[in-house]
Amino acid sequence: MSGERRAAGSRARPAAAPIPPRCAPGPRSPRQVCAPGLRGRRGPGLVARPREGGGGARALGWGTASGAGGRAGAAASRRCGMAARPPSSRSQRTTGSTCLHALSELLGLPLDQVNFVACQLFALFAAFWFRIYLSPGKTSPDVRHALVTIFGIYFVIFCFGWYSLHLFVLVLMCYGIMVTASVSSIHRYTFLVAMGYLTICHISRIYIFHYGILTTDFSGPLMIVTQKITTLAFQVHDGLGRRAEDLSAEQQRLAVKVKPSFLEYLSYLLNFMSVIAGPCNNFKDYIAFIEGRHIHAKLLEVNWKQRGFHNLPEPSPTGAVIHKLCMTLVSLLLFLTLTKTFPVTCLVDDWFVHKANFLTRLCYLYIVMQASKPKYYFAWTLADAVNNAAGFGFSGVDKNGNFCWDLLSNLNIWKIETATSFKMYLENWNIQTATWLKRVCYERVPWYPTVLTFFLSALWHGVYPGYYFTFLTGILVTVAARTVRNNYRHCFLSSRALKVVYDVVTWAVTQLAVSYTVAPFVLLAVEPTISLYK
Repeated sequence: MSGERRAAGSRARPAAAPIPPRCAPGPRSPRQVCAPGLRGRRGPGLVARPREGGGGARALGWGTASGAGGRAGAAASRRCGMAARPPSSRSQRTTGSTCLHALSELLGLPLDQVNFVACQLFALFAAFWFRIYLSPGKTSPDVRHALVTIFGIYFVIFCFGWYSLHLFVLVLMCYGIMVTASVSSIHRYTFLVAMGYLTICHISRIYIFHYGILTTDFSGPLMIVTQKITTLAFQVHDGLGRRAEDLSAEQQRLAVKVKPSFLEYLSYLLNFMSVIAGPCNNFKDYIAFIEGRHIHAKLLEVNWKQRGFHNLPEPSPTGAVIHKLCMTLVSLLLFLTLTKTFPVTCLVDDWFVHKANFLTRLCYLYIVMQASKPKYYFAWTLADAVNNAAGFGFSGVDKNGNFCWDLLSNLNIWKIETATSFKMYLENWNIQTATWLKRVCYERVPWYPTVLTFFLSALWHGVYPGYYFTFLTGILVTVAARTVRNNYRHCFLSSRALKVVYDVVTWAVTQLAVSYTVAPFVLLAVEPTISLYK
């Protein structure tokens, strides 16, 4: 409603109102086209509701309609000579701890975001301490399980207060299913309960209780816990309820043949390394990490002695952690500059939609979508670094004999930015969620696996209409990309020059197609999405 009142107020202004010099008619860059429509209002239909993404980036809530988009819109207004509106008191609200309120005021950031980042930084130091002083050789697995669980529960309560009860309720319900349901149907019951509870929470927090006024909320960790709960249920079903010959090689490797104890279950779901920002991981890998078998098991998987790597030193995550922290810092700097310089609100500005030429709109769409990525790079890379600092995430040895710590990596930035196909892009974006979707849906459903997998992805993310626009468009783009690649790619392989041309063209088309597909995901609501499509 506030957006409508501002819009109405903007329309009520006299037609002859002076235009600030930077907004004067004439050639405009993509950075300037948003100015007229941002003078004192939001874009059409862009109500102040929450943001969503996935895992840690979703918890950060930066860069969407009501998060950084709104604040960036205010910044754009200031660039056009408008006085800045005072920050809303809502920006300092949180359901969690308020002990960092003074720091929040000092930094000018919402308190819930400050709490989130503070927890992740504390988790990073705790992870180093855990690996050095509570290594498997110094303490028992039960002690390690207990401590990571206690820390995880504390972090959740610190960030989300009594709303963290939603996580505990879901965990307890699904453990009840784990110990009482038959192994032939345990995966079905668990999946229905976990996804049903998550969906109810999505609906209630947005449309009933309007909890979405905050930029971080409990649904982010709840989404991660849902992934882990369902992953474990399917792996227990594979290990105890199916014959080995009916399983794929990967399913056999990950199958769990003994139901976890209550402590193991809590530790897997609520450990401090991943409870706030993920990522999802496999139960057998996690238990091997707690018991000190993780690195040796991965080295055996790659036959490291037969490949001549038996003289290598003990793998240390320090180098990988430092590298990922540097990437985290760069991502944060890019967010603080790009995301606020190119606000998403411009995509639905009246001037931009109705008067900007097609090339301008296309270029700005690409720029805005690029500017929305650093928040995901920041959250996911920091979460990966936390797990590595604890000693979890070792994946083996590459062909050059270098140790790899990317078992839990959620993205490959280089492959994302250089992707020449929609498939390649998706395979390197939110990797652990894509793996979860493949293992619990795509590989198991008998009909329409692509459609059902996209639908599950949308349902898991939330109930905003923009998500379903994105995933419906994604289905069409996926099918079209496969058809074009299968029918025309071979025509460009006859010479190196043609192959280079093909790669450049497919890179540009892929990046623009992703930007077009993902835009509704950022806009959330129906009206701005339709306005953009027009």
